[in-house]
Amino acid sequence: MKKNNLIGIIQHGCAKNLVDTELMLGILEKAGYKTTLDVENPKVKTVIINTCSFISDAEKESIESIFNMINAGKKIVITGCLPQKHKLELKKLLPEASGFIGTCDFKNIVAALENDQYYNVSENPQYIYPEDVERAQITVGSSSYIKIADGCNYSCGYCIIPKLRGKYKSRKIEDIVKEAEKLADKGVCEIVLIAQDTTSYGIDLYKKPSLDILLEKLNKIENINWIRVLYAYPTNFTQELINAYKNLDKVVKYIDIPLQHSHPEVLKRMRRPVINQEELVNKLRNEIPDVAIRTTFIVGYPGETQEEFEHLYNFVKKMKFERLGVFEYSREKNTYSYSLKPQIPARIKHSRKNKILKLQKEISKKNNLNFISKQIQCIIEEVHTDGMIVARSYADAPEVDGLVYIKTNEYLSPGQIIKAKITGADSYDLVASYEMSGVKNE
Repeated sequence: MKKNNLIGIIQHGCAKNLVDTELMLGILEKAGYKTTLDVENPKVKTVIINTCSFISDAEKESIESIFNMINAGKKIVITGCLPQKHKLELKKLLPEASGFIGTCDFKNIVAALENDQYYNVSENPQYIYPEDVERAQITVGSSSYIKIADGCNYSCGYCIIPKLRGKYKSRKIEDIVKEAEKLADKGVCEIVLIAQDTTSYGIDLYKKPSLDILLEKLNKIENINWIRVLYAYPTNFTQELINAYKNLDKVVKYIDIPLQHSHPEVLKRMRRPVINQEELVNKLRNEIPDVAIRTTFIVGYPGETQEEFEHLYNFVKKMKFERLGVFEYSREKNTYSYSLKPQIPARIKHSRKNKILKLQKEISKKNNLNFISKQIQCIIEEVHTDGMIVARSYADAPEVDGLVYIKTNEYLSPGQIIKAKITGADSYDLVASYEMSGVKNE
């Protein structure tokens, strides 16, 4: 393939997948290829589709993109979770595709472009972060993700990630710090640390959980203002990590800790740790002032009784999480839960999800109303010509949580961190005012 050909790319899935897409773009640009996200551009003849296959809805979105590009007459290379999950079966089903690359094989993306009928999907994936590649960021702004590890050593009953990504692999502290410094030089003010499980960071390299040590190193980078951590696993939330959240000024007091359910029997069937979740949440709240806790739950897991669901509902009602997401159980082949019985009907799963979301909407509104008249830290995301400022509070992660809409006559720029006074609230978003010496425009 001629290197002056324009290569299109479609990104599906989570922030972890986004980093892989950016790494592939970096590899392509280093090899002399030009890339674009505008796959409708008539100059684009070849499209790379980085797929997600975590749950059935995500898989459907990826498949839709594949057929859209085939119908548009594009040459396609399929990468990521979908070929890793279905392997040679996918190749047989999609003879129109010119290449297939697994989750841990994207370093060979150039070979996939330059060879027809290319197939590189490892039977036993082992994710190794290519430290010699500089990511070409898709989204340029004040925040950027940093993948600190990939893979997973747990065997949760509903999850296919260990089969798609392999065993847990941490990056070295010095490599992560170097990447964060480069991002700071580009104007990034907030870094968001991601992995399948961030609290296991370092166990494979340093023989103990080392996220607290990594945070201490990152906290010293001069031009980084916020450090946010996503996807914490509850059993590795050590006292050292709690102290890091409490004492490091740049570590945002926001904890994303997916608990998945509250009932001990459901957790056992999920192959999740059965711990005193209420005690853990209260400990985090007591030791970390003003902490915002986000969690996620799964409803409709095989065998979930009405009593077990009500236990979850009442737990959510009692704990009043600042942020909460709910997923309907998705039945995935090659997972422990696939053959469990009874499977819960879709209408019941949907009803249970909506019931918790309705409860959480009320909780979120009350939590947000408590912010009114208070000043809270916000990071500026967008500055509109009409004077409206779009920001996020410390309690809101990019893309998944709410926004803060600020009224001000002051000049503000993306990436700036300010203290704004909250003047209004709904279930998800806040309204605020700001001036340099105080507050106005109420």
